[in-house]
Amino acid sequence: MSRPTTKNDLMTAAEQNYEKLNLLISKMSEEELNTPFDFSKDEKKKEAHWRRDKNLKDILIHLYEWHRLVLNWVNFNQKGEEKPFLPEPYNWKTYRDMNVEFWKKHRKTSLEEAAKMLHKSHKDILELAETFTNEELFSKDVYKWVGGSTLGSYFVSAASSHYDWAMKKLKAHQKNCKSK
Repeated sequence: MSRPTTKNDLMTAAEQNYEKLNLLISKMSEEELNTPFDFSKDEKKKEAHWRRDKNLKDILIHLYEWHRLVLNWVNFNQKGEEKPFLPEPYNWKTYRDMNVEFWKKHRKTSLEEAAKMLHKSHKDILELAETFTNEELFSKDVYKWVGGSTLGSYFVSAASSHYDWAMKKLKAHQKNCKSK
């Protein structure tokens, strides 16, 4: 499916990719669940997240925290409290540091708790998206706090596109486990 550009496509893609992600997770073997991620031998995997995330819990927490970014950002701005998408002191050049802070914050969070948190935040993000019209989500300049993008693009990035990212990472981990 191409990147959603309508409310209906956003909702459908988010639900479908969330279901696919959960199906993939449900089929992971004990070995895959218990083997720490290691992508160090793959020269194509240079981005920081390939080193940061060590297991399934880390991925679920990452998704949860990005849901929280959207939820908090929209809620504050709807109340008239102007906030940037990325919390202080982060910006688009330093957001990798924010992701590391999320990872550190949840070192003691269990996989079971991470799964519950993600399930709730997934539900919350879809419920929030549902409150907007197609035009509010996918027309530019509807909300000045969104900047030059569309509000819907943030929902897509935090949900369906991020679920795609998670599935690619989990599949790469499964491939690594099989090749050992």
